[in-house]
Amino acid sequence: MAAEQSFDAYRLSEEHDAIREAVREVCAAKVAPHAAEADETGEFPKASYDALRAADFHAPHIPVEYGGAGADALATAIVIEEVARACASSSLIPAVNKLGTMPLLLAGSDELKRRYLTPVASGEAMFSYCLSEPEAGSDAAAMTTRAVRDGDHWLLNGVKRWITNAGVSEFYTVFASTDPTARSRGISAFVVEKSDPGVSFGAPEKKLGIKGSPTREVYLDNVRIPADRMIGDEGTGFATAMKTLDHTRVTIAAQAVGIAQGALDYAKGYVAERKQFGKAVAEFQGVQFMLADMGMKLEAARQLTYAAAGRSERGDADLTYFGAAAKCFASDAAMEITTDAVQLLGGYGYTRDYPVERMMRDAKITQIYEGTNQVQRIVMARQLLKD
Repeated sequence: MAAEQSFDAYRLSEEHDAIREAVREVCAAKVAPHAAEADETGEFPKASYDALRAADFHAPHIPVEYGGAGADALATAIVIEEVARACASSSLIPAVNKLGTMPLLLAGSDELKRRYLTPVASGEAMFSYCLSEPEAGSDAAAMTTRAVRDGDHWLLNGVKRWITNAGVSEFYTVFASTDPTARSRGISAFVVEKSDPGVSFGAPEKKLGIKGSPTREVYLDNVRIPADRMIGDEGTGFATAMKTLDHTRVTIAAQAVGIAQGALDYAKGYVAERKQFGKAVAEFQGVQFMLADMGMKLEAARQLTYAAAGRSERGDADLTYFGAAAKCFASDAAMEITTDAVQLLGGYGYTRDYPVERMMRDAKITQIYEGTNQVQRIVMARQLLKD
């Protein structure tokens, strides 16, 4: 699946187009049919996972040397976009696999990568990312989870909150303070396994959207892990966490674009068929203006997301700015587009018999996780002022 590194914001390579077509085909047949059920039941969409795994779309970013598909950052964004177009909850399978494994790709030893990336590539395991805590959300450096050296092991204690796919994932990148006096420079990263003694999970959160992707607390009670499970050097965890988010905010932008595309697609079909005052609703100029604005915002978000994906693949110096900008712009656009889609369906849009109300609820989280859009604006402003 390793696509050629062509990141023209206006024209994708043939291979990237082929990846989109393949994902769309899988999602139409085996992911979209489970989207409403996952939302209603709040259960992890196992059938969707199996379909993505069978097609190698569950963790496409894993390099070939670890058994993965070797998709570049743009191809991975396209995969996430297309899955989100069908089911936002399912799109968190490839997205969070990338989020959880990115610290290893950035800072892990080759032995650690081989041990943990290989089962993710094969679909035997999923990976989650444990940064936030009850009192450390946007201020991640204020975390209180501790890791204390114990011979050739580390002893971890603390609580992590808002952990996507917690309980389903086998592996967790956990950030913990190894030197509380050093604040951010005293934070280190570790791989924790679900089966490690002392690891447990809270009840699933009762959420507005993405209900098919479980969000739970992760409890670490004297979790003793080997020292070789540290990711990178001691004290480099916070820097690794921030570098990870530079890359993975692009995936949230892609998710937002996909949700918005799904809503626009459905709304277009509806207004073309729905008749009022003797003609199709789509023939009214006011409706056409709404559709035009939705399409314009969506394409602007997509191009910014793809431009950010190119910078992610190359590791450009301005990735921090572009990752934040893509995530912020695309998620704001998704919220506007899905809200307009509900409006275009009128009373029907407000019911669960139609998918756009689910898409609107799903879109909201993209403005919040991996850094609220207020935080993204702070990040962008700092980058602009630094320049």
